[in-house]
Amino acid sequence: MKKQIKAAVIVVIVFFGMIGIAYGLKHANREYTYSDYPLKYEKEVNAAAKKYKIDKALIYGIIKTESNFEPDAESGAGALGLMQLMPSSFEWLQTYYKDENDYVFDDLRKPEVNIDYGVHLLALLSEMYEVEDTMICAYNGGLGNVDSWLQNPEYSDDGKHLKVVPFPETDNYRKLVAQNKSIYKKLYFS
Repeated sequence: MKKQIKAAVIVVIVFFGMIGIAYGLKHANREYTYSDYPLKYEKEVNAAAKKYKIDKALIYGIIKTESNFEPDAESGAGALGLMQLMPSSFEWLQTYYKDENDYVFDDLRKPEVNIDYGVHLLALLSEMYEVEDTMICAYNGGLGNVDSWLQNPEYSDDGKHLKVVPFPETDNYRKLVAQNKSIYKKLYFS
């Protein structure tokens, strides 16, 4: 009888120990997920999201994909900052600000400048393209490329949706942005 009681106590201890370990692993995984998907530059993202009416989860998804929150990130192609803006995009966007500021390209290393310009670009692209997935492709692959893809029946059936993205980099980019946006939405904005 004492052996049965000892065995039952051991089973209970092992059972609750396993529950504790499982809870600890789940909690550690959750903490890792939150640390890997931070809400950095929240003030700047919130301001730009409100100003341009762009989903915060999309903004964070793009920043995560583009620079992983490194404000000094610079691509081999010359894109700069958190949202990896190209010099040509920056110059084009400055025409919308009509001398409100005196920024130079290097100012895109400042999170408040980069996020404002990057989200402004997203807002302009969202006006041009009705489909978010297409807008994301244009952000990465360029307007000229996306416009030509939309006109090609091999890549688009309706001139709005891309059934095929012929640039592997842009195709992978849109998938990664969608995944990161989804994770941000689930963690913070659902």
